[in-house]
Amino acid sequence: MEEEVSTGSGVGVLDKAALVLSALESGPATLAQLVAATELARPTAHRLAVALEHHRFVARDMQGRFVLGPRLNELASVAGEDRLLASATPVLVALRDHTKESTQLFRAQGDQRICVAAAERQMGLRDSIPVGATLSMKVGSASQILLAWEEPDRLHRGLYGASFNATMLSSVRRRGWAQSVGEREEGVASVSAPVRGPGGKVIAALSISGPIERMGRQPGRQFGPSVVAAANRLSEFLRRAEEAGL
Repeated sequence: MEEEVSTGSGVGVLDKAALVLSALESGPATLAQLVAATELARPTAHRLAVALEHHRFVARDMQGRFVLGPRLNELASVAGEDRLLASATPVLVALRDHTKESTQLFRAQGDQRICVAAAERQMGLRDSIPVGATLSMKVGSASQILLAWEEPDRLHRGLYGASFNATMLSSVRRRGWAQSVGEREEGVASVSAPVRGPGGKVIAALSISGPIERMGRQPGRQFGPSVVAAANRLSEFLRRAEEAGL
């Protein structure tokens, strides 16, 4: 007879699977360590760990130990994306109305960035970037933001062939915003700031863009503070949503 799991949901197999996943929170574990941490019978712990591995909730490291699997990150990313997009629209609209320029939200995806939300300027000359548009990570203020806080190895790889350099990204980190003038498209300027997830990691770039003739050749001086304030507001929304479990 298998042991009962106290304070459970009433669905024994799920409760035991949750014990296995919780035990792996602290790092890689051998089967013996899983048994000790969960107090499950060895055959039960092994069966559950292998089943979770099949569904990619658990994986193995180079030493064959059990570790948390990639599926958990994928689900967390989707949940975070939903929170991000739900919170982004009112911030983008407010920033557009304040600056009178088009606003966008970008996320990195490999060597490219994707516009995941936008609020277009309603009248006059504007820079239109449709939701779903895929742009290069080598040009533009949003690319600078998405790369500036990356790990050193990824940062240096991202700089290869880019229109900006490490010194410029150091300035971006110091002042909290990036600007570009004619990088992505001739005649277009932009200003971007980082949006951070609840853990503090940069997860998106909030941007405004428009014609140079309106935004000027130093657009950050005029728009930087407003874009930073909007990005910080979106970051705060995400933090509160995380705390509330939304």
